[in-house]
Amino acid sequence: MELQQLIDQITALSQQEDLLHFGRTASEIKQNFEDQLIELERQEQVKRLDANDAGENYEEVDYKPLKEAFFEAYSEFVAKRKAQQQLQQTLEAQNLKLKKDLIVRLKEVIDNEEKIGSAFQAYKDIHETWKKIGAIPREQREAIQKEYSRLLEIFFYNIKIYKELKDHDYRRNKQLKEDLIFKLKQLRVASLEQRDLEAQLHALQDEWEEIGPVPNEEWELMKGSYWEAVRAIYDKINEHYEAQRQILKANIDAKKALVTELETRLAEVATFTTNRHWETQTAFVLELQAKWKTIGAGNRKDNEAVYQAFRSLCDAFFAAKKNFSKEIDAANQEVVAKKKALIEKAQSIATSTDWKNTAEQLKKLQKQWQDSGSAGQRYENKLWKDFRAACNAFFDARQTHFAGQDAENAENLSAKHALIEALRQYELPSDKQEALVKLREFQQQFNAIGPVTNKERQNTYNAFKTRMDELYKSLKLEGQEKERVFFQAKLESLLASPDKQKLLQAEKQDIRKQIDALQKEINTFENNLGFFARSKGADQLRQDVQKKINLAQEKIQGLKAKLKLIPNE
Repeated sequence: MELQQLIDQITALSQQEDLLHFGRTASEIKQNFEDQLIELERQEQVKRLDANDAGENYEEVDYKPLKEAFFEAYSEFVAKRKAQQQLQQTLEAQNLKLKKDLIVRLKEVIDNEEKIGSAFQAYKDIHETWKKIGAIPREQREAIQKEYSRLLEIFFYNIKIYKELKDHDYRRNKQLKEDLIFKLKQLRVASLEQRDLEAQLHALQDEWEEIGPVPNEEWELMKGSYWEAVRAIYDKINEHYEAQRQILKANIDAKKALVTELETRLAEVATFTTNRHWETQTAFVLELQAKWKTIGAGNRKDNEAVYQAFRSLCDAFFAAKKNFSKEIDAANQEVVAKKKALIEKAQSIATSTDWKNTAEQLKKLQKQWQDSGSAGQRYENKLWKDFRAACNAFFDARQTHFAGQDAENAENLSAKHALIEALRQYELPSDKQEALVKLREFQQQFNAIGPVTNKERQNTYNAFKTRMDELYKSLKLEGQEKERVFFQAKLESLLASPDKQKLLQAEKQDIRKQIDALQKEINTFENNLGFFARSKGADQLRQDVQKKINLAQEKIQGLKAKLKLIPNE
């Protein structure tokens, strides 16, 4: 649900006349709004960091106006509801005083009025007034009602009004009260909302008081059955509220546990020294945020405090990650400066026709390039493309000039054989990131070597690719990292192939076919969503289908990203 929809919901809720029964609904809307806001802000943080890593500017979405609009509407609801609660409390206090006054009057009638007619008229006046008085505080209702019932019992028996009633009235009253007791027992086991249960109980209690007397010899037994049924319902009501308190407490405890986990992980930030460390820990924090969203609300007193604690820890984590990225970027700038200088040197001699000396100079520059180290994911690819373009410009021109000359082909073949042999003897370092950099450097060095004879070029390429594939597999990469690295390695390998144009075009076509297949799958799923009926089972199916749609869309985005990496050569 969109944030604006939640704002509209809380605004509409605040316009209701009676807000007393909508407190939980408003809290759920607020919880939903805050959870969605956390998720959206987290996504903005991720997008901003991704943009920074890619060297791009990113304009963040400002959710402050929506947040202010929501809490303005929510504050209006809280204020109105509080005013209604205060008014209700005032009215209930007034009603309580009125009923206590009536009880005092009834006691006076019982103790002092000797004329039956006057006493009965006084009772009628008191009882009519009693019925018109509204609700009183719930914690005193049972005691007040019991006292009033007790006095009515004394009144009716004292003035012996039962003697003036006919036998069939007694039987009728007895039947009515037995029916009412049966209704109370049925109400005890009924599946009702808590508010409806309490309302029906109060209505039945009022109805009980409206029913006239029963034979004296049966009254005690019937009264005992009545109060037994009433107490059973009150026990059920109390059990419900106690269960709710336990659920709210469990939710707070679960959220506090997540806060503790996050505190522990945040305390280890100083030990995160590589991008891989930060990627792993970011995944952990995102997992905690996902768990947080699955936990229900807690009591109002603790819920806001634990939410603020969790959010501040998340903010602190991502701020630390941002600082780390800045530090790494600063360190990479030195390498960037060195490689830019090498690019300028390569570009300055790329058009030279002094084939031998220029080739030697470029090879020295290539060696210096390798010795300079990596400039980081954000800069390395672009710098390498520029450097390789300058080198390729020269070597392509030299190849054209010396087309058919076996001497240079033999030299290149010897260099590639030497590189392949070195690669066969090479043992990867234990650090995966360092190993990936080294393999990339081998690939770059192989690509930079000039062409060989047509007879030897495919065999040479296959030998190099076979050994590189073995080394990449030995890294045992996993997940998105594996997919990204293998695809980048595949591209580098294709670029080194003698049939690179044909192979790159085939790779593009294969990716586009995968995208088309996934899009058809999404269309089928979306069409199927319209056929699900509104039911608990159908909702689960709908959620499962939506998850499949989201997964397919994520795959499409990944394939499109790969498509952008393939050069138009």
